Amino acid sequence: MDGEPCRTLDPRTQRLVLPCLVSSTLSQFLAVILVILFGYWTDHLLGGFAWDGSDQQFNLHPLLMILGLVFLYGDAILMFRIFRKENKTVVRVIHMVMQAIVMICVIISLKAVFSYHRTGSIPNIYSAHCWIGPITVLLFFFQWVVGFVAFFLPWMTEMNRESLLPFHVFFGVAIFAMSCTAALMGINEKLIFELSLSSLSLPNSQELKMGPVATVGNLVSLVLAMFALVVGFTVTYPPFQRTDQPDVEKLPLTQAGSMRDFQATNDERVMEE
Repeated sequence: MDGEPCRTLDPRTQRLVLPCLVSSTLSQFLAVILVILFGYWTDHLLGGFAWDGSDQQFNLHPLLMILGLVFLYGDAILMFRIFRKENKTVVRVIHMVMQAIVMICVIISLKAVFSYHRTGSIPNIYSAHCWIGPITVLLFFFQWVVGFVAFFLPWMTEMNRESLLPFHVFFGVAIFAMSCTAALMGINEKLIFELSLSSLSLPNSQELKMGPVATVGNLVSLVLAMFALVVGFTVTYPPFQRTDQPDVEKLPLTQAGSMRDFQATNDERVMEE
């Protein structure tokens, strides 16, 4: 027959297609709304961006952290659910590249905030956000290095790689949860600072009202929390997990046999066999 052969899905897989599609689509919808709202919040309501030690330089810190450790990081761990039937080698490469972009965002973000603090003589560690944030970043860097060595380079045996995988998955989800927690704490901290500055400029008889900065900031927090919940559900819901893969997909990416199958889908390999 011409064209791609018709693929018959088992009843269990058919029942999961729609819930997984809805969950994945909802996560991406929330992600787009989150990025748009956060960009509007930092660019239009908080004064925009610069690299001169001003408050505009600080605005790069939350924006890049949201883009990196929340949006891209969340999508990176979703790859193994959104493409649960695709070749795992390809998904691994996408996952690793997205995590590398996250790392770039994090480095620039930290450089921006530490430089801003140094210019303004502001302590670096003065709140819970300032403690949880760096711990999350350190865990992320450690997780990336371990994942690169274990699942990309051919230095570990298959048994050791399989033993490490549950810990890698757990800490991946845990780091995402910590990232969202730190982001929510940071947004709340920024709102407190902004409202405090606004209250100082008001007469004693005038009541402090919630302006657009606080309104959009709170809306961002709500969307972020919803995105975190949907991603957490999609990643941890057992029926959405990947099915057993051929042994070739347990090999490191740099092994020749794995790279030869880079473009082959699971179904194509089964048909060839």
